This record gives sequence, structure tokens and C-alpha cells, in this order.
Amino acid sequence: PSGTRVTGKMVAALRKLGFRDVFDTNFAADLTILEEGTELLTRVRNALTGGREALPMITSCSPGWIKYVEHNFPDQLAHLSTCKSPHTMLGALIKSYYAREIGADPGSMFVVSVMPCTAKKFEIAREEMKNDDIPNVDAVLTTRELADMIRSAGIDFASLEDEEFDNPLG
Repeated sequence: PSGTRVTGKMVAALRKLGFRDVFDTNFAADLTILEEGTELLTRVRNALTGGREALPMITSCSPGWIKYVEHNFPDQLAHLSTCKSPHTMLGALIKSYYAREIGADPGSMFVVSVMPCTAKKFEIAREEMKNDDIPNVDAVLTTRELADMIRSAGIDFASLEDEEFDNPLG
């Protein structure tokens, strides 16, 4: 029914579709908050010691909103946090930390994010969403696109047993 938590079913469906490892962006959201906090504290400390810092610091995980500021308020760009959004931060972790853990070449990994917003699709093409010239995230599926894929594959979503995210990034 509407409003039912289906996270475990989504994990199971992704595995049935052929995804090898399934991670949760909540982990990376926590890291994003820590990074943003560190960036803010650094800016405040620098400002208190006479540095010229852009305060207040503005954060957003919405690439649409960031693009809006870039186009309409370019004089405010220095106020934007430099932190990546949670899904691109997770992609960077998968292609660095996790790649080392499993002995994989980061360039051979294909990371897909499932996101509710179509703006996440253009976000991954931004130059700053790469490390060592490797994109943090290779593709974005909207939740609607994922639902269509599940239906097209003939997966009975409602009857799936819940599965857990993979560790250590689940």
C-alpha cells in the first residue's frame, strides 16, 4: 500500500536486475554533513583570524538549485559549499576506498545512482564530479525509471523478500 517502506524490496529487485553491490546513500549523507561542518568551521576560523571568507556558507544537495545560483546569482558562488552531494560522494568512495577493499580497478567499475530527481543526471557530468578523470557516478536512474525496469523485467516487486544493503557502505 501507499506509504509502505520498500527499501529492502528495492535492494532485492536491484540484485535481480543484475546489480552486484547495492549501497545506501544515507551513509554518504552522513559523510557529506561532516564535510560541510568541517568546511564551515574552517571558514569561520579563517574569518575570525582576519581571513576573507565567504560567509554565510550555503549548502544544498540539489544540483538544480546549484545551477540556479550559478546562472542567476554568480556573485554568490563563493558562498556555496564545495562538498559533493551524497550520491556523488558515495560514488567517489566506491571508486576509491571500496575499489581498494575488493581489489578492483576504479576505471572498470560502473556506478549507478537511483535518485528521485532528474537534475542528478546532469550533475554527474560536471567536471568536479570526477576523481583522477574517472566519473564518481556513471549513470543515474530516476525512481520512476527503476520502477519501469522492474516491471519490464517481470519482477513481482510486492512478493520480493527484503534484502539488506551491502557492507561496508550499506
